[in-house]
Amino acid sequence: MGLAIVRTCALLGMEALDVTVEVHLANGLPAFNIVGLPETSVKEAKDRVRSAILNSGFSFPAKRITVNLAPADVPKSGGRFDLPIAIGILAAAAEVPLACLEEMAFCGELALSGAIRPVSGAIATALSMSEQGFTLVTGEQDAQAAARVPDSKVHASASLQALSATLNGQQAFVLQMASPEEPSQANNLLDMSEVQGQHLAKRALELAAAGAHNLLMLGPPGTGKTMLASRLPGILPRLTEQQAIEVAAIASVSSQQRELGQWYVPPFRSPHHSASMVALVGGGSNPRPGEITLAHQGVLFLDELPEFSRATLDALRQPLESGEVHISRAALQVRFPAQFQLIAAMNPSPCGYYQGQQLRSNPDQILKYLGKLSGPFLDRFDLSVEVTALPQGTLSKHATGESSEQIKQRVSRARQLQMCRAGKLNSQLSGKELHRDAELNPANSEFLEQSISQLGLSARAFHRVWRLARTIADLKQQADIQRQDLVEALSYRAMDRLLHRLSN
Repeated sequence: MGLAIVRTCALLGMEALDVTVEVHLANGLPAFNIVGLPETSVKEAKDRVRSAILNSGFSFPAKRITVNLAPADVPKSGGRFDLPIAIGILAAAAEVPLACLEEMAFCGELALSGAIRPVSGAIATALSMSEQGFTLVTGEQDAQAAARVPDSKVHASASLQALSATLNGQQAFVLQMASPEEPSQANNLLDMSEVQGQHLAKRALELAAAGAHNLLMLGPPGTGKTMLASRLPGILPRLTEQQAIEVAAIASVSSQQRELGQWYVPPFRSPHHSASMVALVGGGSNPRPGEITLAHQGVLFLDELPEFSRATLDALRQPLESGEVHISRAALQVRFPAQFQLIAAMNPSPCGYYQGQQLRSNPDQILKYLGKLSGPFLDRFDLSVEVTALPQGTLSKHATGESSEQIKQRVSRARQLQMCRAGKLNSQLSGKELHRDAELNPANSEFLEQSISQLGLSARAFHRVWRLARTIADLKQQADIQRQDLVEALSYRAMDRLLHRLSN
């Protein structure tokens, strides 16, 4: 009889939970049983593991094999348990030494040939193992990504046969080195200089980038709203090392792979308006990240905003405030990070135009169309600007505006000032922090309160205008907020003006 214990991880949301694979070989009729709350994909590992062991040149033990995945109350899914189960069987059968398994953790799916395939959550697994000081053994593709985790120890193996030779000392045990950084694909991003005119919208995008503010662009079709939004990543600063690891971990949990050239580029997600609430927010019986989590530390762009269902959009309200989303199910609760910047674009009416511009909708139809957006949801936007049609003759001219790199330098300086002052960007400042870091003199404070009252805006809008004014001052490298900064911040309320006109 033989007993082997192998360490691995199970994914629960963004967390990699420790799982111990216990393999016991006993005399009796040949059987292969897996216990410990395995889902169907894990139960099917029996056939994959058997074929992989045989095709790797080993004999499969003709014994009663019991595999226990502990703890038994944690659901296990996916093919990530194939490799640890196979190693456990080989160790229990004395094909590989038990002593070498004590400081290692294994993760990988096995092909019938014995090749090790990639699995989801490799970076999350590497983070968990590096904290505990274990060496992660996985496939070559996953090892390249996992090796970028700071202080991680990762060994890459192409197949079960090669891994067995390494564990038996027939081949050198070599740790995977982090791949050298490739030329950033940020240089290949769309450039702001390609956009003709639209100086107000460009200014709004710069402010949104500088303070991570939410922006709503309002205008008829063909005015460049989507074109402008797609160029926002080009003016955003590159991610820090910690942010890049967070973004890559989220992508790996979602079975996506961040290319090395995109490692420090903020993510940009643009889901279609037919996306469901679960697709946007996350969820499912085995909760997976939604678009707002995939946009963590980056941008979520919602085009044709009123075409999204109202319930779906209202589900974004809480994550926009807290920077995270909690998914609760009967058996488990998971938390996903969702610190994203919301950029949205929409037409002013069902036909797409303002009154007097080929308008085919009456005010009641327009109000019904805009009514798809709830007031509390619209309150989450710091800026809303009109993107108007270009004057005649503008399109035939050659674009000569500022490049994205020039704008990015100003944005980076403003963000650096905010981080040095408060340790966070202006959009994340609490009311107490606003009084500390963006204090208004009595005259400006009274002016802002009167303006908010006259415009009929909420207390939330009051603080959003205040934060935006702080960002305007930061772009100027000013220590204090001036009256003209408040005036400019109040001017970015295009949606409020449109609703006011329609209601009168």
